Amino acid sequence: MLMRLGIIATLLWLVSVAPASAQFKQGEAEGPKVGNSQVTRWRVGVEVTASSGACLGGNGYISVPADWPEQEASVVEEDVSPEIKIRYSTIAGGVKLMNIKMGRLAAGQKAKALVTFEVRRSTMLPPEDTDRYVLPDEKKLPREIRLYLTPSPKIESRSPRIRELAKTIGAGEKNAWKKVEAIYDWVREKVKYQNGPLKGALAALKDGAGDCEELTSLFIAICRAAGVPARTVWVPGHCYPEFYLCDESGKGHWFPCQAAGTREFGGITETRPVLQKGDNFRPPIKIKGKNERRRYLDFDMLITGKVSPQVRSFREQVAK
Repeated sequence: MLMRLGIIATLLWLVSVAPASAQFKQGEAEGPKVGNSQVTRWRVGVEVTASSGACLGGNGYISVPADWPEQEASVVEEDVSPEIKIRYSTIAGGVKLMNIKMGRLAAGQKAKALVTFEVRRSTMLPPEDTDRYVLPDEKKLPREIRLYLTPSPKIESRSPRIRELAKTIGAGEKNAWKKVEAIYDWVREKVKYQNGPLKGALAALKDGAGDCEELTSLFIAICRAAGVPARTVWVPGHCYPEFYLCDESGKGHWFPCQAAGTREFGGITETRPVLQKGDNFRPPIKIKGKNERRRYLDFDMLITGKVSPQVRSFREQVAK
């Protein structure tokens, strides 16, 4: 399942799988728990070569692995040229970025900022008691969660067609978990997996076909229209959705499901590194023609001056 991200990544996975000892921060009795884990290393960054003449400098960003309840990411190696300064920031709580500031490069000079991350990614186990979860009260939701009830690029949750589906799928079902599961099964039944260009939730609904992005987008759109916060999780070469329910105490929890592929609802055996969570981001730097909100923030660099150097971004798995 190929995701249209424009990144350089290899999907050769290391086989070092070990039990994870850490639980989710919610505690043993609340929300999903982690299962087995896999450790991989990823090199992320940029290389700039002033091949056509002196370069005055530039600014850019590239997304990097971050910590999540099911994931731990740490820097194990840095290879940064003196001409480049890096710092890290988080966008909308779902994307960790390496911000890149590059100084002047002489003609023929090369500069790089390559950082190697070690990532421990765990599987997620569904809760044993699903009856305890209820739909969240939108008025009591934190602002950062309410954002996942609104439309995103290609997730048209306010479309009349999507709203009608949200009213009819699982109609009369008082159990929140079963209602979301009904949406999940409906999407998987109605939309046949078919790889192709990005077209979004409404187009997938109309065509009855789409790939992992379309199935994920349609599930999220219907969930949001039904009052269930939902968001996209991006991993190398793939994406899947998470939905948000509250326990009887009012505490919220995110649960994953596999929209395309094997049926996995409320838990997931995925061990590829989480790259980002969310699907509605504004780029941190202004580049002409690229300032619209995006489903995914990958890499961009704005070069100062009229000379265009060779720019190469990296996000690739490497051996330990």
